[in-house]
Amino acid sequence: MRTTTLLLSAMMLSAPVMSEAADLAPAMAPQPEPANADKWEFSFAPYIWAAGIDGETAVFGLPTVETHQSFGDILKDIDFGFMGAGEARYGKFSVVTDITYARITTDSATPRGVLADAVDLKSETFAAMLGVGYSVLESPQGRLDVIGGAKLWSVETTISFSGGPLGGVSRRDDATWVDAMAGIRGVYSITPEVYLTGWGLIGAGGADIDWDVMAGIGYKFSDRISAMAGYRALGVNYSDDSLTEDIVEHGPMIGAVFHF
Repeated sequence: MRTTTLLLSAMMLSAPVMSEAADLAPAMAPQPEPANADKWEFSFAPYIWAAGIDGETAVFGLPTVETHQSFGDILKDIDFGFMGAGEARYGKFSVVTDITYARITTDSATPRGVLADAVDLKSETFAAMLGVGYSVLESPQGRLDVIGGAKLWSVETTISFSGGPLGGVSRRDDATWVDAMAGIRGVYSITPEVYLTGWGLIGAGGADIDWDVMAGIGYKFSDRISAMAGYRALGVNYSDDSLTEDIVEHGPMIGAVFHF
Protein backbone atom coordinates (compact mmCIF):
# COMPACT_ATOMS: atom_id res chain seq x y z
CA MET A 1 0.00 0.00 0.00
CA ARG A 2 2.84 2.39 0.84
CA THR A 3 4.53 1.60 -2.48
CA THR A 4 1.32 2.37 -4.38
CA THR A 5 0.96 5.70 -2.56
CA LEU A 6 4.56 6.60 -3.38
CA LEU A 7 4.14 5.85 -7.10
CA LEU A 8 0.85 7.74 -7.26
CA SER A 9 2.63 10.76 -5.81
CA ALA A 10 5.33 10.47 -8.46
CA MET A 11 2.72 10.18 -11.21
CA MET A 12 0.99 13.36 -10.07
CA LEU A 13 4.32 15.16 -10.32
CA SER A 14 4.84 13.84 -13.83
CA ALA A 15 1.38 14.75 -15.14
CA PRO A 16 2.33 18.19 -16.52
CA VAL A 17 5.59 16.72 -17.79
CA MET A 18 3.95 14.01 -19.88
CA SER A 19 1.40 16.47 -21.21
CA GLU A 20 4.21 18.28 -23.05
CA ALA A 21 3.85 15.51 -25.65
CA ALA A 22 0.82 17.32 -26.92
CA ASP A 23 2.74 20.50 -27.31
CA LEU A 24 2.90 20.30 -31.11
CA ALA A 25 1.73 23.22 -33.35
CA PRO A 26 1.16 23.17 -37.10
CA ALA A 27 3.32 25.47 -39.18
CA MET A 28 3.00 29.18 -38.46
CA ALA A 29 0.50 30.85 -40.76
CA PRO A 30 2.12 32.53 -43.79
CA GLN A 31 2.54 36.21 -44.47
CA PRO A 32 -0.21 37.75 -46.61
CA GLU A 33 1.51 37.80 -49.99
CA PRO A 34 0.30 36.59 -53.39
CA ALA A 35 1.96 33.29 -54.33
CA ASN A 36 4.72 33.47 -56.94
CA ALA A 37 4.09 30.65 -59.42
CA ASP A 38 7.60 30.88 -60.92
CA LYS A 39 9.83 30.24 -57.90
CA TRP A 40 10.04 28.62 -54.47
CA GLU A 41 9.44 30.83 -51.45
CA PHE A 42 10.47 29.91 -47.91
CA SER A 43 9.64 31.06 -44.38
CA PHE A 44 10.84 30.16 -40.89
CA ALA A 45 8.94 30.97 -37.70
CA PRO A 46 10.30 30.51 -34.17
CA TYR A 47 7.50 30.94 -31.62
CA ILE A 48 6.55 30.70 -27.96
CA TRP A 49 3.30 29.21 -26.70
CA ALA A 50 2.47 30.03 -23.06
CA ALA A 51 0.06 27.13 -22.58
CA GLY A 52 -1.62 25.80 -19.49
CA ILE A 53 -2.88 22.21 -19.24
CA ASP A 54 -6.21 20.74 -18.11
CA GLY A 55 -7.38 17.13 -18.25
CA GLU A 56 -6.45 13.62 -17.14
CA THR A 57 -3.13 11.82 -17.42
CA ALA A 58 -1.45 8.64 -16.17
CA VAL A 59 2.02 7.11 -16.45
CA PHE A 60 3.57 3.72 -15.61
CA GLY A 61 0.15 2.06 -15.83
CA LEU A 62 -1.09 3.78 -12.65
CA PRO A 63 -4.61 5.28 -12.28
CA THR A 64 -5.34 8.57 -14.02
CA VAL A 65 -5.14 11.84 -12.12
CA GLU A 66 -6.63 15.25 -12.80
CA THR A 67 -4.17 17.79 -14.21
CA HIS A 68 -4.62 21.56 -13.87
CA GLN A 69 -1.34 23.36 -14.47
CA SER A 70 -0.71 26.98 -15.42
CA PHE A 71 2.08 27.98 -17.77
CA GLY A 72 4.03 29.30 -14.77
CA ASP A 73 3.82 25.89 -13.07
CA ILE A 74 5.29 24.21 -16.13
CA LEU A 75 7.89 26.88 -16.91
CA LYS A 76 9.76 26.46 -13.63
CA ASP A 77 10.60 22.82 -14.50
CA ILE A 78 11.74 23.30 -18.13
CA ASP A 79 15.47 22.71 -18.71
CA PHE A 80 15.45 23.34 -22.46
CA GLY A 81 12.84 23.86 -25.14
CA PHE A 82 12.60 24.74 -28.82
CA MET A 83 9.63 25.51 -31.08
CA GLY A 84 10.02 26.32 -34.75
CA ALA A 85 7.97 25.99 -37.94
CA GLY A 86 8.81 26.29 -41.61
CA GLU A 87 7.12 26.51 -44.99
CA ALA A 88 8.23 26.03 -48.60
CA ARG A 89 5.75 27.32 -51.20
CA TYR A 90 5.60 27.02 -54.98
CA GLY A 91 2.54 28.68 -56.47
CA LYS A 92 -0.58 27.15 -54.95
CA PHE A 93 1.37 24.26 -53.39
CA SER A 94 3.16 24.30 -50.05
CA VAL A 95 5.11 22.01 -47.73
CA VAL A 96 4.87 22.79 -44.01
CA THR A 97 6.78 21.44 -41.04
CA ASP A 98 6.90 22.02 -37.30
CA ILE A 99 9.42 20.72 -34.74
CA THR A 100 9.14 20.87 -30.95
CA TYR A 101 11.57 19.59 -28.32
CA ALA A 102 11.35 19.93 -24.54
CA ARG A 103 13.34 18.50 -21.63
CA ILE A 104 11.76 18.85 -18.21
CA THR A 105 12.94 17.72 -14.77
CA THR A 106 11.27 18.00 -11.38
CA ASP A 107 11.78 16.51 -7.93
CA SER A 108 9.94 16.26 -4.64
CA ALA A 109 10.17 14.67 -1.22
CA THR A 110 8.12 11.47 -0.92
CA PRO A 111 5.17 11.03 1.48
CA ARG A 112 6.50 10.17 4.98
CA GLY A 113 9.92 9.28 3.51
CA VAL A 114 9.48 5.57 4.35
CA LEU A 115 10.53 3.84 1.11
CA ALA A 116 12.55 6.72 -0.33
CA ASP A 117 13.59 10.23 0.64
CA ALA A 118 12.92 11.87 -2.74
CA VAL A 119 11.74 11.13 -6.26
CA ASP A 120 13.20 12.71 -9.42
CA LEU A 121 11.35 12.90 -12.75
CA LYS A 122 12.83 13.63 -16.16
CA SER A 123 10.83 13.90 -19.40
CA GLU A 124 12.02 14.42 -22.96
CA THR A 125 9.52 15.14 -25.73
CA PHE A 126 10.13 15.36 -29.46
CA ALA A 127 7.28 16.21 -31.81
CA ALA A 128 7.31 16.86 -35.55
CA MET A 129 4.69 17.50 -38.21
CA LEU A 130 5.11 17.30 -41.98
CA GLY A 131 2.25 18.32 -44.25
CA VAL A 132 1.37 19.49 -47.75
CA GLY A 133 -1.07 22.22 -48.65
CA TYR A 134 -2.98 23.59 -51.62
CA SER A 135 -4.59 27.03 -51.99
CA VAL A 136 -8.29 26.67 -52.76
CA LEU A 137 -8.96 30.41 -52.47
CA GLU A 138 -6.48 33.13 -53.33
CA SER A 139 -6.50 36.91 -53.85
CA PRO A 140 -4.14 39.86 -53.32
CA GLN A 141 -5.62 40.20 -49.80
CA GLY A 142 -4.98 36.63 -48.68
CA ARG A 143 -5.55 32.92 -49.23
CA LEU A 144 -7.10 29.78 -47.78
CA ASP A 145 -5.15 26.50 -47.86
CA VAL A 146 -6.26 22.94 -47.24
CA ILE A 147 -3.62 20.93 -45.34
CA GLY A 148 -2.96 17.21 -44.98
CA GLY A 149 -0.05 15.46 -43.29
CA ALA A 150 1.31 13.35 -40.45
CA LYS A 151 2.35 14.19 -36.90
CA LEU A 152 4.95 12.21 -34.93
CA TRP A 153 5.09 12.28 -31.15
CA SER A 154 7.82 10.65 -29.05
CA VAL A 155 7.90 10.87 -25.24
CA GLU A 156 10.28 9.38 -22.68
CA THR A 157 9.91 9.76 -18.91
CA THR A 158 12.31 8.46 -16.24
CA ILE A 159 11.48 8.23 -12.54
CA SER A 160 14.33 7.75 -10.04
CA PHE A 161 14.28 7.30 -6.25
CA SER A 162 16.97 8.38 -3.83
CA GLY A 163 17.45 7.40 -0.19
CA GLY A 164 15.60 4.68 1.71
CA PRO A 165 14.93 1.10 0.53
CA LEU A 166 14.13 2.28 -3.02
CA GLY A 167 17.26 4.41 -3.29
CA GLY A 168 18.93 3.86 -6.67
CA VAL A 169 15.78 2.38 -8.26
CA SER A 170 14.92 3.88 -11.65
CA ARG A 171 12.18 3.15 -14.18
CA ARG A 172 11.56 4.46 -17.70
CA ASP A 173 8.27 4.84 -19.55
CA ASP A 174 8.15 5.84 -23.24
CA ALA A 175 5.70 6.07 -26.12
CA THR A 176 5.90 6.91 -29.83
CA TRP A 177 2.94 7.35 -32.17
CA VAL A 178 1.89 8.93 -35.47
CA ASP A 179 -1.38 10.65 -36.35
CA ALA A 180 -2.79 11.66 -39.72
CA MET A 181 -3.89 15.32 -39.70
CA ALA A 182 -6.08 17.42 -42.00
CA GLY A 183 -7.56 20.89 -41.92
CA ILE A 184 -7.30 24.46 -43.16
CA ARG A 185 -5.21 27.54 -42.55
CA GLY A 186 -5.62 31.04 -43.86
CA VAL A 187 -4.43 34.62 -43.87
CA TYR A 188 -6.21 37.88 -44.76
CA SER A 189 -4.82 41.43 -44.97
CA ILE A 190 -6.79 44.17 -43.23
CA THR A 191 -4.24 46.80 -44.29
CA PRO A 192 -0.89 46.46 -46.11
CA GLU A 193 0.74 45.94 -42.70
CA VAL A 194 -1.93 44.29 -40.49
CA TYR A 195 -3.36 40.85 -41.19
CA LEU A 196 -5.50 38.15 -39.60
CA THR A 197 -4.36 34.53 -39.56
CA GLY A 198 -5.45 31.16 -38.19
CA TRP A 199 -5.70 27.42 -38.63
CA GLY A 200 -7.81 24.44 -37.67
CA LEU A 201 -6.61 20.81 -37.77
CA ILE A 202 -8.09 17.51 -36.64
CA GLY A 203 -6.69 13.99 -36.82
CA ALA A 204 -6.37 10.49 -35.39
CA GLY A 205 -4.22 7.40 -35.66
CA GLY A 206 -2.07 6.49 -32.69
CA ALA A 207 -4.31 8.82 -30.67
CA ASP A 208 -8.07 8.40 -30.59
CA ILE A 209 -8.38 12.04 -31.62
CA ASP A 210 -6.34 15.23 -31.59
CA TRP A 211 -7.22 18.73 -32.72
CA ASP A 212 -5.55 22.11 -32.96
CA VAL A 213 -7.04 25.59 -33.54
CA MET A 214 -5.52 29.08 -33.50
CA ALA A 215 -6.61 32.63 -34.29
CA GLY A 216 -4.25 35.59 -34.34
CA ILE A 217 -3.28 38.97 -35.71
CA GLY A 218 0.01 39.88 -37.37
CA TYR A 219 2.01 42.93 -38.33
CA LYS A 220 4.24 43.05 -41.41
CA PHE A 221 7.37 45.12 -40.78
CA SER A 222 8.82 44.46 -44.25
CA ASP A 223 8.67 41.93 -47.09
CA ARG A 224 10.98 39.68 -45.05
CA ILE A 225 9.87 40.06 -41.43
CA SER A 226 6.54 40.02 -39.64
CA ALA A 227 5.28 39.22 -36.13
CA MET A 228 2.14 37.43 -34.95
CA ALA A 229 0.26 37.13 -31.66
CA GLY A 230 -2.78 34.95 -31.02
CA TYR A 231 -4.52 32.35 -28.90
CA ARG A 232 -4.24 28.61 -29.45
CA ALA A 233 -5.96 25.51 -28.07
CA LEU A 234 -4.98 21.88 -28.64
CA GLY A 235 -6.57 18.66 -27.43
CA VAL A 236 -5.39 15.04 -27.56
CA ASN A 237 -6.71 11.70 -26.30
CA TYR A 238 -4.05 8.96 -26.35
CA SER A 239 -3.60 5.79 -24.32
CA ASP A 240 -1.63 2.54 -24.30
CA ASP A 241 -0.78 -0.05 -21.63
CA SER A 242 1.17 2.41 -19.47
CA LEU A 243 0.47 5.96 -20.67
CA THR A 244 -2.86 7.81 -20.81
CA GLU A 245 -3.40 11.41 -21.89
CA ASP A 246 -6.75 13.12 -22.30
CA ILE A 247 -5.81 16.77 -22.05
CA VAL A 248 -6.38 20.24 -23.49
CA GLU A 249 -3.60 22.81 -23.74
CA HIS A 250 -4.52 26.44 -24.28
CA GLY A 251 -2.94 29.87 -24.01
CA PRO A 252 -1.50 32.86 -25.88
CA MET A 253 1.29 32.48 -28.40
CA ILE A 254 3.69 34.88 -30.09
CA GLY A 255 6.17 34.42 -32.91
CA ALA A 256 8.23 36.01 -35.65
CA VAL A 257 8.08 35.04 -39.33
CA PHE A 258 11.17 35.38 -41.53
CA HIS A 259 10.36 35.22 -45.24
CA PHE A 260 12.98 34.65 -47.96
